[in-house]
Amino acid sequence: MLSDVIPLSISEDAVAAAESPFYIPMTGPSRPRTALKHDDTFLVLDSHGDIGAAAGGSDGLFNADTRYLARLQLRLDDMQPLLLGSNLRDDNSALTVDLTNPDIYRDGRLVLAKDLLHIVRTIFLWRGTAFQRIGLQNHGDAEASFELSLDFDTDFADLFEVRGSVRPRRGERASRRLSPCDVAFDYRGLDDTSRGTAMHFDPAPARLEVNRAVYQFTLAPQQTASVFLAVSCNRPATQQLMPFFQSLLAHRREMRQATLGVTTVETSNDIFNEVLCQAMADLNMLTTETPQGRYPYAGIPWYSTTFGRDGLITALQMLWIDPRIARGVLRRLAAHQATAVDPLNDAEPGKILHEMRGGEMAALREVPFAQYYGSVDSTPLFVMLAGLYVERTGDDSTLKELWPAIEKAIGWIDGPGDPDRDGFVEYQRATDQGLQNQGWKDSYDAIFHADGKLAEGNIALAEVQGYVFAAKRLAALCAHRLGLVARAEQLEQQAEQLAARFERAFWCEELGTYAVALDGAKRPCKVRSSNAGQLLFTGIVRPDRARLVATDLMRPHFFSGWGIRTIACGEARYNPMSYHDGSIWPHDNAIIVLGLARYGFKAAVEKVFKGLFEAASYMELRRLPELFCGFQRERRRGPTLYPVACAPQAWASATPFTLVEAALGVQFNADRREIRLVNPRLPAFLNEVVLRDLRLGDSSVDLRIRRHGEGVSMEVLRTDGRIQVSIVLAR
Repeated sequence: MLSDVIPLSISEDAVAAAESPFYIPMTGPSRPRTALKHDDTFLVLDSHGDIGAAAGGSDGLFNADTRYLARLQLRLDDMQPLLLGSNLRDDNSALTVDLTNPDIYRDGRLVLAKDLLHIVRTIFLWRGTAFQRIGLQNHGDAEASFELSLDFDTDFADLFEVRGSVRPRRGERASRRLSPCDVAFDYRGLDDTSRGTAMHFDPAPARLEVNRAVYQFTLAPQQTASVFLAVSCNRPATQQLMPFFQSLLAHRREMRQATLGVTTVETSNDIFNEVLCQAMADLNMLTTETPQGRYPYAGIPWYSTTFGRDGLITALQMLWIDPRIARGVLRRLAAHQATAVDPLNDAEPGKILHEMRGGEMAALREVPFAQYYGSVDSTPLFVMLAGLYVERTGDDSTLKELWPAIEKAIGWIDGPGDPDRDGFVEYQRATDQGLQNQGWKDSYDAIFHADGKLAEGNIALAEVQGYVFAAKRLAALCAHRLGLVARAEQLEQQAEQLAARFERAFWCEELGTYAVALDGAKRPCKVRSSNAGQLLFTGIVRPDRARLVATDLMRPHFFSGWGIRTIACGEARYNPMSYHDGSIWPHDNAIIVLGLARYGFKAAVEKVFKGLFEAASYMELRRLPELFCGFQRERRRGPTLYPVACAPQAWASATPFTLVEAALGVQFNADRREIRLVNPRLPAFLNEVVLRDLRLGDSSVDLRIRRHGEGVSMEVLRTDGRIQVSIVLAR
């Protein structure tokens, strides 16, 4: 009865969050999900290998932000099979699901006892097509007769519809049975674009309808049979598909080819090796061939597209292992650099992309993300990465290609990026459709004052000023390489002036750290945040204050035992279950760790490294997710997961490699052909690290680093070409 219902009190903040146009809802429990990806196509399935059979997921076959298959469910005599197990191949190339039959009755009589049929679903994704083999074997001692059916459908929903957006109008959809083996779905969108799903069955089913395929099997004892299914996105009618096994071998061959030339890391710790292997497999899966080069897409399911900030940070994290990623990221973002003012897209000349979308809603501007520029940090991060890439590789040819884009980016930093000309880069969305906060912590409530009040007006984030400082110093080095001496001196001078200005405006003596931001009235947001830790990475922090910041980050209000929280415990909006106000983000910790190493705080590096490694050891597949909850660590308990975190997520996957880089203090000087390990120190759980094919230009080296207490020794196992390697102990 209605009178018996007790109304729940819902805070205004919760309502505001849920009504945000880009909020990702979590509505309830569901089957575990697994994701596969190849280039611009990804597939989300549940633990049974089904799509859309269980509530609460983002299931489907997606291409360019449109869902091409919304339902695919396998049944035996109209009953759900029993799950034996579900396993993703180590290289992410395929998902294997083992099923068996339940007790099957007909007319009240048991006709097939449970556990007699072994059903193996092998699923992989390649070149816009989801391939599936359903293998069947009768392990009983009598003949087994049964019906196997596949129910399927699609909706051509835009990704933002799948996330919860409601559209008043949609395009026209049709379905057709083309042959005894083929079904097609067609959609003409409101953007006047045609999209199509083609389904091919082999062998032909006993009965094929536009939403159902039915097979009748009679298997003798130990007899086997197979059903093959291919679901393609926008496949031309004239294009013939390669058979399942040929496609699978070609797909795996392509994946192996993509990893050639990448430095490999192997350690004495088997569990950490599993973390590293999973991370590399995830990065390889997320990295996508684009016209400008390979680009790491941000994450599955919601962020499987070009994101500026995510791509830049991932490339930065992987720069020491594979600088080719950085080259692809820089070239792609330069190609899509903003050239004009567009308020809906938060675009201004010289600004670097935030995200790119290819769906119907983006094309119609129902969401502003076709090419959206609402991130304040992508532009300085672009300049930073360009400088670090050149420092790492000595690639002057790419520098010359990128220099016009670098200058345009600096033009935005000094111009529209600083609207009130106070010397700090700031943001404020141009329309209500844009993101309210435009740093990496982009939740609506991420930037606030000590009393919890949200910051308003043009907001200057602390870490962004650090990015600008590092960007100008690195751009100065690039200008020197190009012979632009006067420009180099100007950029260096601007960086030093920014550092002095920043210290005066952002340092909070009473906190012993830096304010997270300045609001529109230039009032500091006096909140202890991990943003201060990222400042260490940029080098803008004075050494005496760097020690204070590092010490604070290692105290229990920040460090949970698993990692450093985004917001310190005790701050007004601290919530360990929030997205940005107290959770733990692996990539955030990775950047902080690079900063700690920069200032020589190797004991702190080791502490964070150990916490994140032990967190990963509890995670499914040893995979660090986008984020997890910031609860304090308890004995004999793993970390608490965040329910809608992306996994895999590119910058989380790159984190284990960044932790190794920071611990070893890896530095490169391409002009001198020199690799240096500065103050190397391994955590107690690693006795040995072996780096193979560590490249510098056309030379490479294999190294073994062994731990001896707090010190290390290094052994050169192999060299190819002219290269110098040394350990540097610096105070």
